[in-house]
Amino acid sequence: MNNTWSIKSIGEVTTIVNGGTPKSGVAEYWKGNVPWITPKDMGKLTSEYVANTSRKITEKGLAKSSAKLIPANSVILSTRAPIGHLAINELPMATNQGCRGLVTTEELDTKYLFYFLRMSVDLLNDLGTGATFKELSKGALSGVAIPLPPLPEQKRIVAILDKAFAAIDAAAANTEKNLANARELFESYLNGVFTRKGDGWVEKTLSEVCSINSKLVDPREPEFIDLPHLGAGNMISRTGELIEVQTAREEGLISGKFLFDEKMVLYSKIRPYLMKACMPDFKGLCSADVYPLSPVDGSIDRSYLFHLLMSQHFTAYAIAGSGRAGMPKVNRDHLFKYRVYLPEVSKQKQFAAKFDELFGETMRLETNYQQKLTALAELKQSILQKAFAGELTAQPETTVAEAVA
Repeated sequence: MNNTWSIKSIGEVTTIVNGGTPKSGVAEYWKGNVPWITPKDMGKLTSEYVANTSRKITEKGLAKSSAKLIPANSVILSTRAPIGHLAINELPMATNQGCRGLVTTEELDTKYLFYFLRMSVDLLNDLGTGATFKELSKGALSGVAIPLPPLPEQKRIVAILDKAFAAIDAAAANTEKNLANARELFESYLNGVFTRKGDGWVEKTLSEVCSINSKLVDPREPEFIDLPHLGAGNMISRTGELIEVQTAREEGLISGKFLFDEKMVLYSKIRPYLMKACMPDFKGLCSADVYPLSPVDGSIDRSYLFHLLMSQHFTAYAIAGSGRAGMPKVNRDHLFKYRVYLPEVSKQKQFAAKFDELFGETMRLETNYQQKLTALAELKQSILQKAFAGELTAQPETTVAEAVA
């Protein structure tokens, strides 16, 4: 660190302002003109700056609660549920008790503090205490040490970080767009097939081309206890991939499970919007919340059925028929009433091969784009660490370009 820099505690260079909540149900405390924000609201922000809030309180509500007005151009930090959301308020504002405002002194630039806290989120979480949820106390926050260069140097660092982060955010937005486009192209092709009526294609219900023949078995029985068990939690959304598979013995299962084999497609009926299905190449047990679907001989290709279940068209149908707002599930009757036009099986196999090819390419692109997004996120943290170690001597535009190359 540069020898012209000093180290001070946040309590020495800011005034920490606590939040509070006016009593609910008292009309004269709410719908006023004082912006009022919570950690949940902060988590929805799309910019580091905030002026308008969804809820506002009155001057009387402010006076009758522990909330205090935070001057404009201060840093607001969520200090519980969760710790680490950050914003700079463009207008005077109050918060609930899950946030604290940090009003900077003349020797500390507000945006410099914002970036420092952004770099220090892991540290702030480590300082949090509490059994039900972690909370960062005023004392713990006050004691956090912050490197403090002269004010002109703080502003220089902020200018560099602003430019670098703008470039990173632009690169991330472009990568997100490419990721969405890759998914959309595949799903568009998939839906184009499943919503068409080609020559010789016949309309069928799922009940006509697949069935559920498996019976519930006791997973504690010797013939079943060492079989792998699959539930919705083992299926990765959209991909058909499986993770963390264990045997019935390893999971200590006691309730009845369905038998499945390598000829079936497993479809999770829980939360159909998650789009979870798989085609295991082994025999095993599956949760009662998973449908083991057996293609009826000569009616539908197994891979074609899997992609059909993963299509947006089928998913929209499944969602529309799933009840129970707390835990939406697709019941068997609704599932089997789904109607689709099917070509002959030889044509289905051709489509399925094309689906597999396009899906593989889409997954390759998604992996590439996700790696770039991870690299960009890590680059932000690396730049911040250099900034507060006094090592940010040039604009890191080349590094940003390398991360998305």
